[in-house]
Amino acid sequence: MLSERMLSTVVRGCTKQYLKLAPTNDVRMPAPKPGQPYMLYMHVPFCERLCPYCSFNRFPFREDKARQYFQNMRKEMLMLRDLGYDFESVYIGGGTPTILIDELCETIDQARDVFPSIKEVSSETNPNHLIPSYLEKLHGRVQRLSVGVQSFDDGLLKQMDRYEKYGSGREILERIGEASPYFVSMNADMIFNFPAQTEDILINDIERVIESGASQTTFYPLMASPSVQKSMARTVGRVDYSREKRFYEIICELLTGEIPGIDMGTAGPHGERGLFEFGSAWTFNRRKAARAKANANANTKPHDNTANSYMIDEYVVDFEEYPAIGSGGITYLGDTLYVNTFSIIDYNAAIERGAMSMMGATRFSLRDRMRYRFMMQLFGLRLDKRSFKRDFGMSVEQGLPIEMAFMRLNGAFATDNSEELTLTARGRYLVVVMMRQFFIGVNNLRDQAREALTGEERELIFGSGGCQH
Repeated sequence: MLSERMLSTVVRGCTKQYLKLAPTNDVRMPAPKPGQPYMLYMHVPFCERLCPYCSFNRFPFREDKARQYFQNMRKEMLMLRDLGYDFESVYIGGGTPTILIDELCETIDQARDVFPSIKEVSSETNPNHLIPSYLEKLHGRVQRLSVGVQSFDDGLLKQMDRYEKYGSGREILERIGEASPYFVSMNADMIFNFPAQTEDILINDIERVIESGASQTTFYPLMASPSVQKSMARTVGRVDYSREKRFYEIICELLTGEIPGIDMGTAGPHGERGLFEFGSAWTFNRRKAARAKANANANTKPHDNTANSYMIDEYVVDFEEYPAIGSGGITYLGDTLYVNTFSIIDYNAAIERGAMSMMGATRFSLRDRMRYRFMMQLFGLRLDKRSFKRDFGMSVEQGLPIEMAFMRLNGAFATDNSEELTLTARGRYLVVVMMRQFFIGVNNLRDQAREALTGEERELIFGSGGCQH
């Protein structure tokens, strides 16, 4: 536990230094670099009701505002085209991207028309939208659908204010089973280490994920910013990080067959016995044979979804640089991270006058960029030492001597040669700690942007309770 606490403290300190927003007068993102692959992130900040633990930019749904917003997001997409961008992949997050299914479909169709290189689209949704009329529209447009489940436990769903909105755990389970065959990949988005969650509740959640037929699951550690932690402490209890490691071990053991204390990292990044394998440190992909069996048992099969390629929610693993459109979107290009205004009013006004909506920026030093690459590639289970040296002009040992010494001392690497780093089971959990603390820092960045809200928008958010999606 000591090394995990030290790591949390160090990453927290680093993120405080380089995740600070400064005002920006930029009205356009930088142009793309020739040959650089990019992903497009779109943010849809509307929800039917707001979850009290969510740190993302989100507002209560109003149809008139949402329709105007989608129209402006399509205009902003054309600004990226005019700058010379093309995209291999699109990720649509929220909020609830499926809040207006016709607007979402029109937006995806335009993206495919405007950016001919798009191969895959991933979208988030909520369980109440897993209905035939929506699924039929998304089929073929969206390759990966990520549904925000968080837990199948009715008691936790009530604490999270999700039971009334989305139904019981059993109802959600049935909907996922019905929806999975429509998509190449169906992700069940879960949370672990919620204050009231017990080991028995967690085990039941894992068993329900396996039963659901979902081809992928993501188990996020609770990543509440300090402002959200204070709000949660008053209502559902404090976050106990001392049990996070044990919860993570249970998840890995039941999904992949990895047994705590028996390090399987030397056999590669995948467990050997479970129905799932690691896609990242906290994403798990159903093995191809297990997926084929699940499909054979499905009642409906709109198309074959046994492909063995997956997107993940942490798209930054495959695409280090990505422009983001929409209110609250976060862009990372070169050495600069931009944050779009959290105000829907200001967003619409910017787009309608022909500008993009960045309200703040932070610039990464060379060392910060190296740390970011180190963390993200290890989160994706492999760091390419040769590309690191090519891109930064020095080896990872030269650029990050303290980080490498810490990880080696703690037995984090299964492979550590001139070409690559891969992780042991111990190393994967250390990366989970780093990523959890980094995303808490990103949530703090969101809090900084949210503080700029005024008038009715400020009342809508700060009068509705706290805000992890």
